[in-house]
Amino acid sequence: MRLRFLAALLGALVTLVPVAHAENTLRWASRGDALTFDPHGQNETPTIQAQSQVYEALVSRDAELNLIPRLATSWEIVAPTTWEFHLREGVTFHDGAPFTADDVVFSLTRAMGTTSDFKSLLTSVESVEAVGPLTVRIHTNAPSPLLPANLTDVFMMNRAWSEANDVVVAQDFGHDENYAVRHANGTGPFMLELREPDIRTIMVRNDNWWGLDVFPPHNIDRIVYTPISNDATRVAALLSGEIDFLIDPPLQDLRRIEAAPGLTLQQTAQVRTIYFGLDQASPELRSSNIEGRNPFADIRVRQAIYEAIDIEAIRTRIMRGLSEPAGIITPPQVNGWTPELDERLPFDPDAARALLADAGYPDGFSVTLDCPNNRYVNDEAICQATVAMLARIGIDVTLDAQPKSLHFPKIDDRTTDFYMQGWGVPTLDSEYVFQFLYVTGRRSNGTGFSSPRLDELTELMSQELNEEQRNAYIAEAWQIARDNIAFIPLHNQVIVWATREGFTQPIVANNTPQFYMGAFTD
Repeated sequence: MRLRFLAALLGALVTLVPVAHAENTLRWASRGDALTFDPHGQNETPTIQAQSQVYEALVSRDAELNLIPRLATSWEIVAPTTWEFHLREGVTFHDGAPFTADDVVFSLTRAMGTTSDFKSLLTSVESVEAVGPLTVRIHTNAPSPLLPANLTDVFMMNRAWSEANDVVVAQDFGHDENYAVRHANGTGPFMLELREPDIRTIMVRNDNWWGLDVFPPHNIDRIVYTPISNDATRVAALLSGEIDFLIDPPLQDLRRIEAAPGLTLQQTAQVRTIYFGLDQASPELRSSNIEGRNPFADIRVRQAIYEAIDIEAIRTRIMRGLSEPAGIITPPQVNGWTPELDERLPFDPDAARALLADAGYPDGFSVTLDCPNNRYVNDEAICQATVAMLARIGIDVTLDAQPKSLHFPKIDDRTTDFYMQGWGVPTLDSEYVFQFLYVTGRRSNGTGFSSPRLDELTELMSQELNEEQRNAYIAEAWQIARDNIAFIPLHNQVIVWATREGFTQPIVANNTPQFYMGAFTD
């Protein structure tokens, strides 16, 4: 296995050499690959990073995260429960087919399907209809003020291409694979030329992209993306000139990269919170030595784990100062965040031990922590530190660190007791967090947490047009989430991008580079 991995990695790096001399070829790398190219298969940032070069949504965001028109030029509420979107003229898919309202109806219906990972964004939608070749009406079951913001990552597909290739239904990630997993037909600035998962992805310039006449024209002819999981190898590729753009330079190498000639670093606070989830709903844990009951069902145990984690040590020693401790699963850029809600419980191992004893676990217990090792900044190192911290209060944790492609299905399939995850907020509104993570039965809610009042508040905030009342619903929901310790928040990430001299790419807080904004300068 080790030899096959090394051979594949060397092969991937070697493929960079021939294309390096092509005109304006951007060589891009990061730790992990997109999970799929099916645009409704996985709502995960690295997957969206790759897909968004090829596919487009009706609405998008600029470098400052402001909503901007994309495939729709305008939208308005034409009735209390009806949004009307006016589509851009002259847009074609990569195979030459015209983009029409029928494609929007198909794409949104597909994204609402049971196998789609985006259906929670569209829970308010009752139906979608084409009322003209370039006009679409979206009917909702109640007023839906956030609908445009919810559509920024819901990409449009061509109905005819999807039907011809038997991909009318979105991929059920982790359980099946379809033609759209490795092939694409979007409307975006680049076309998918080659997709070799975990090895390389090649995209080429779309000379017929409508955006060349709307945005400042880019000069990138080809993009070669190579996932490189090993930190040292990734940095070596950057320093040697084999790659031009690195989206996740290892924190321990930032000074070395900054000191190297011809390289620049950019950093910004990301719209993403890292946290732990604990299965509090199962009758007993799968990996624990405790039988007949579930320690995590007791809030005293959840609080003990929270107070045993030295978040300042993680910030200074593991994150090297590039994180901000968090008290809720949402960062300051998001509507609903307040300093009061974001205040963490104190780090207090003595109190944590007392809480465990009071809950009936004076000698602790054992459990497995599932952790990705190629998704978040220093994810496995954070988990390793947490294992040591929990050992001090008597909880014996076995760490199972795996690539994200193996890790995330455990959360979706409810087969993990204790796990790390991170959550971004593309809508910049707390409703998105509640809708995916806290509402009873949601796929991303791997904890099994359920609160009828929080479910009710989430529905109310998704419909309320009065801003003051809406924010009151959000504040109450966050208080319920905090009081129940449904999850254990850790920190908000600070992201760093490394760029080779001669190429510019504006950093964005959602960690999703839009390469039509990039440019070679020499």
